[in-house]
Amino acid sequence: MIELHTHTTYSDGILTPQQLVERAANAGVKALAITDHDTLHGWDEAIAAAIVYEMEIVPGVELSTVYNGRSLHILGYYPQKDLLEAPLAERLAGRKRRAQKMVENLATMGYPLELENIDGNMALGRPHIANAMVRAGYINSTQEAFERFIGEDKPAYVHYEKFSAQEGIRLIRSCGGVPVWAHPYLFRGGQVEEVLPELVEAGLMGVEVYHPHHAANKVNRLKQLCQQYDLLITGGTDYHGSDLEHPENERWQLNQFNLPLSLLESIKQAASPN
Repeated sequence: MIELHTHTTYSDGILTPQQLVERAANAGVKALAITDHDTLHGWDEAIAAAIVYEMEIVPGVELSTVYNGRSLHILGYYPQKDLLEAPLAERLAGRKRRAQKMVENLATMGYPLELENIDGNMALGRPHIANAMVRAGYINSTQEAFERFIGEDKPAYVHYEKFSAQEGIRLIRSCGGVPVWAHPYLFRGGQVEEVLPELVEAGLMGVEVYHPHHAANKVNRLKQLCQQYDLLITGGTDYHGSDLEHPENERWQLNQFNLPLSLLESIKQAASPN
């Protein structure tokens, strides 16, 4: 009934907010979180589109942070927009600088690129570079781009500008939002059990327990950790969209976890009006 992790064309999703809302409604979603990377620009379009479906839009964001030199993502729910927009403007600028450096690295390697259809409100990221490489004919798939060129530790990769996970958590808290560790078992910079206490100390309030990359044993372990540290449980498909004409071919389906609305109520209660 709820879907708490999705992306639109304002970051690295391929559906506009309106298209995403429509598809979520068809999947039976009653409350949909818009959690684009480092930007809030998809909220208003989603809210407007959701009216006809009587769907609740959960305002959110996915911050790109660093821990132990590795990418670690922090979801934030119900942050106050007027407090978060200015800090995120710098994050968006940093994303563009990072992408430009990767494009320069690729050019040096013999793969010159032009990034198309990029506007000032978009959170530019590696998927945009991967798509550009496919369009240029250098590779056959975006997966190949990550595996050969722009994945972590690959030759054209550039790290995020310094913005620690602790800083991201504190930023979300300072804006009245609820910070949640996204897909912990995708993190490559340390063991979940070792990293989690430091994030909790910084103010982490929840963990994304349900995620397509979390097998049943991982879900059970994260539930135990949430109970141990008194953390909120969230979940979502990390939906980026796929073929509009053939949605049945999608690897991950919206609402595939059938998560209850009660999880959302707990998040709402934890959010601060500041």
